Amino acid sequence: MEPQARIRVALERNPYDVIIGSGQLTDVGESISELPVREGTRVLVVSNPDVAEHYADQCLTSLETAGFRPVLLEIDAGEEQKTLETFRIILDAAQQNGLERTSLMLALGGGVVGDMTGFAAACWLRGIRVIQVPTTLLAMVDASIGGKTGVNHPYGKNLIGAFHQPSLVMIDPLTLRTLPAREFRAGMAEVIKYGVIGDPELFERLEQAEDLSDPGLMKAELLQTILERSAQAKATVVAADEREGGRRAILNYGHTFGHVVETLTGYGTWLHGEAVAIGMAAVGHLAVIKGLWTETDQQRQLALIRKAGLPTEWPSLSIDRVLDTLRSDKKVRHGQLRFVMPNAIGSVLISDQISDGDVRQCLTNQH
Repeated sequence: MEPQARIRVALERNPYDVIIGSGQLTDVGESISELPVREGTRVLVVSNPDVAEHYADQCLTSLETAGFRPVLLEIDAGEEQKTLETFRIILDAAQQNGLERTSLMLALGGGVVGDMTGFAAACWLRGIRVIQVPTTLLAMVDASIGGKTGVNHPYGKNLIGAFHQPSLVMIDPLTLRTLPAREFRAGMAEVIKYGVIGDPELFERLEQAEDLSDPGLMKAELLQTILERSAQAKATVVAADEREGGRRAILNYGHTFGHVVETLTGYGTWLHGEAVAIGMAAVGHLAVIKGLWTETDQQRQLALIRKAGLPTEWPSLSIDRVLDTLRSDKKVRHGQLRFVMPNAIGSVLISDQISDGDVRQCLTNQH
């Protein structure tokens, strides 16, 4: 077996491992067998057609070989499909296949599949275990770790959901070989985020890399480093603040503006990572206006985002609608806008001292 990294998400209750290494997909069944599960346990594997075409057989064979009873459910998994209707389809499959409290759900796919499967697992019989097997870079470095699950509401992203930690996360970099380049670049937005919020060494390593926009051109060693450092960063923050009462909010860097872009342009127009990249560019500009970080650091951030082939320009949106959408965001507290603001490469702070006027000035200058 290829070398692997095992990162512990050290929660007080129900800690779990993130296993990273090439070939993990063929060892899914064996790794799940290490959990306290019985032979013959029913596993509902949720995937989408593109991913299932490449990887479902490997996953199902591994589960069957380990003595599990897997069944595959394929769902459409674009961001616009992240709805209560798709959530109901997963629950219907759970009922039709007789999933019990000891059964498992397994998410084989990107962040949308992971979020919806995790939410279904949180709700079915008041909560059954879920295994996350992410196949996109964005899901590997962000969505699969930390237990945030949910679906979108017409008035905002992820407004319906639950915290439901996985029992295991298995990351196989080989699955990135079939990932479209645009999806890979979208995942790089979250990697850059980790550099800005707390890992200046990772940021510098990305600056030194020849190419960040294509998994085929990236050295395996750099990709493994990206996956390990990103997963470790996420695991550390989640362990310190499981339910986003305080420090975990720093993981929302770029997301406050990013969610506005997704909501107002229509889900599916921009990939989540692309919207986050636009959001990081915008909040970096806001930080310059507020005197929190330098224009030099902002330019370094912009250069890295562009190096990853990601957008930085704010789209043409009504600022009044932007402000209305910001106020409906989950992160608003007592009517005050809250932003994760950069104050150096590798350091951020959370500020509720941002006025409507600051937002107007920032976004007016972004065009």
